[in-house]
Amino acid sequence: MKILGIDPGYGITGFGLIEAERNQFRLLRCGAITTPPGMDFSARLEIIYEDMRQLLDMAKPDVVAIEELFFGQNVTTGIGVAQSRGVILLAIRQAGLEMFQYKPMQVKQAVVGYGNATKHQVQDMTKRLLHLTAMPKPDDAADAIAIALCHARCCTSLLAQCRNQ
Repeated sequence: MKILGIDPGYGITGFGLIEAERNQFRLLRCGAITTPPGMDFSARLEIIYEDMRQLLDMAKPDVVAIEELFFGQNVTTGIGVAQSRGVILLAIRQAGLEMFQYKPMQVKQAVVGYGNATKHQVQDMTKRLLHLTAMPKPDDAADAIAIALCHARCCTSLLAQCRNQ
């Protein structure tokens, strides 16, 4: 199964495409969609939308896993990320792909086994699961890979298999 993980943002949207089969994982590609900071916000959203459509067409994932929006202290940034996430969800929907959403704590739990894991712990376990020598950059791409791994580990669990029967 090819899983595309997405870490949404309006400055940088990370993506990570993995292949998961029988609890074995392989990184196929990763990177980021970026937009210039000084650009009109609606133009930035258009870039994200168009680049996401191209990515979905090129990567041909079986499913997409995306991080749910988490509002920290900066609500203004959260609103921008929510708008970016909206155009990403639209592109996924238009591509006809099945989509799964995960909270940051769910990603940490699935990848590390501890819902309050640090970013470093998540990256270290991601590196181990994929047998990488170094974590991909930027951090947004590494986060997107962890989101894809979260889905891979959740959808192949015995509980998920029982639900599908």
